[in-house]
Amino acid sequence: MSERAGLALWAGVECTVNRVGDRYFNQLERTGHHARITDLDRLAELGVTAVRYPVLWERTAPNGLQSADFSWADERLHRLRELGIDVIVGLVHHGSGPPWTSLMEDSFVSGLAELAGAVAERYPWVRDFTPVNEPLTTARFSALYGHWYPHRRDSASLLRALLVETRATQAAMRAIRRARPDARLVQTEDLGATASTPRLAYQAAFENHRRWLSLDLLYGRVDAAHPLHQHFRDCGVADEELARLAAEPCPPDVIGVNYYLTSDRFLDHRLELYPSWTHGGNGRDAYADVEAVRVREEGIFGHQHVLREVWQRYGTPIAITEVHLGCTPDEQVRWLIEAWEGARAARAEGADVRAVTLWSAFGAYDWDSLVTQARGHYEPGAFDVRGPAPRPTALAAVAKELASAGRTEDPLAGAPGWWRRDERLLYRAPQPVRRPRV
Repeated sequence: MSERAGLALWAGVECTVNRVGDRYFNQLERTGHHARITDLDRLAELGVTAVRYPVLWERTAPNGLQSADFSWADERLHRLRELGIDVIVGLVHHGSGPPWTSLMEDSFVSGLAELAGAVAERYPWVRDFTPVNEPLTTARFSALYGHWYPHRRDSASLLRALLVETRATQAAMRAIRRARPDARLVQTEDLGATASTPRLAYQAAFENHRRWLSLDLLYGRVDAAHPLHQHFRDCGVADEELARLAAEPCPPDVIGVNYYLTSDRFLDHRLELYPSWTHGGNGRDAYADVEAVRVREEGIFGHQHVLREVWQRYGTPIAITEVHLGCTPDEQVRWLIEAWEGARAARAEGADVRAVTLWSAFGAYDWDSLVTQARGHYEPGAFDVRGPAPRPTALAAVAKELASAGRTEDPLAGAPGWWRRDERLLYRAPQPVRRPRV
């Protein structure tokens, strides 16, 4: 991950291996990337300088390090090195580890650290690592909403999973740095914000504090002064456990911002305005939780806004580490351009934004069901894999132009995406809302 004067174009392959019950969903196999090493040459042709690439625990060492199989990773990482593309190695991507562990168990910490050390020793030229991708998002989907294993649905389980992931990241980086002292932690997270009607301002405030938790824990900031300290206590987390984490911080070297059109949320207590599947609550109030883009008059907060927030809060180099939209080719292009221009604008304000990542370069399957079902719903990326060989899409041409020139002349850049047009609004306009402190 070399530094350069302008924005760099990175890429990533959708590599989620998540568990639902006793079944694992493997994106690398479903997109066919597992069997196509020539995909790496396709990425090089786009001009990418770094790639988020998996050496996943569940695939590499499902039965422990003693029986690990690195043959697939060996071939791919060596080829990326030959192509001159830097690698950001991911070890867990929305997973809960092999069958013998989970996000709720200490064995997740020790097992991931063991793998991380072995990976660092095996690939000494790799400097950048993401031990656990999107830890808060993974903990929410696994331990608060119950979508993925271990299918918990309570706040105490959410915090337990997040604490295990934090300790695992710390332990993994310690193991990695024993082999390579200058190794860098590239920590990714979805950082969408929450707005609400005035009645639910307290819930929006809580969620806007919680959105930072995975990073705050790594920075050692969750102490007695943290806004959610009492929440940890209420969920049974001892002050001593938080103190131990704070005493051994593992701050990211690069913060990876993942931001989607569904990231920003809107909470509304007027249930009658929304379909029943949006309804939920917190035990005090019942409310609908919907995408802000579909109801909030101002729309989404946007890339520049979230990058500015991250920079002001942490002062750490930043990259947009996932840019993807499951939509028409034209709208996919507009979303990439908006992300790129948001990054450029944040840099102009002084934020140290390094790169924008072409995510799901070879597409993704079944994220419309949060990868809980195998229904065959495919969303192309820079390449469409539904054919004899991956076919470049309109996104690939624009990405290549951005990588080489730093801007694009594509005429689509002059038209707003659907998320900036009135057609985006699906629900009745709400009453004046309280702008969140995010």
